[in-house]
Amino acid sequence: MRTLKGHVTDLSNLQFKTDDSMGFSFFAETTSKLTLFATNGRFYSVDAQKLPGGRGHGDPIRMTIDLEGDADIVSMFVTKEGRKFVVAAQDGQGFVVNEADCVANTRKGKQVLNVSPPKNKAIAITEVKGDTLAVIGTNHKMVLFGLDQIPEMARGRGVRLQKYTGGKLSDITTFVAKEGLTWKDGAGREQSLTWKELTAWRGNRADAGRLAQGLPKSNKFGKAIE
Repeated sequence: MRTLKGHVTDLSNLQFKTDDSMGFSFFAETTSKLTLFATNGRFYSVDAQKLPGGRGHGDPIRMTIDLEGDADIVSMFVTKEGRKFVVAAQDGQGFVVNEADCVANTRKGKQVLNVSPPKNKAIAITEVKGDTLAVIGTNHKMVLFGLDQIPEMARGRGVRLQKYTGGKLSDITTFVAKEGLTWKDGAGREQSLTWKELTAWRGNRADAGRLAQGLPKSNKFGKAIE
């Protein structure tokens, strides 16, 4: 982890240690608090001003938080107020959580999504923006259903979002039904389908879904939390 002063938009010249590469990059302020969501289902809070500068290669993230050796970062973003997220695990379980319930007060973080690594890990998080959730699995099947079918919790396993046979949950995103679903393709271009065009994938929570023609083979919607 490291910080760069000013509004740096071109990161192509950044140097990394051997085997390191870009994970997450975003704008923040010195006074910002950052939120990290990890595969162990824990949230970690970090003060931006305590991060090393950008002249070197940065410091390992485990010097800042107590992250287990087999855990990795799912998402990282600036902490704000008043938002809600949907968090999900590989086994398809998930729920809605308030951002206020994700703030950690110690280096050990705060357990929110109960998982059992390495068999089952936290894999996805998305901000609640709209009334509908899209879930896609590693089997390239997608299902859409109303967010009102998902409970709001402070901690737990949640409920089954999508049913799998030989697959796992890959990604989730929310959207306003009347505005349609958008995602980013492999080239980073935004693509979309109207609610009418999404008829085949509309269903209910815990459905298996149908093959997601036109969506990236990576089974990712390509949307980061801002």
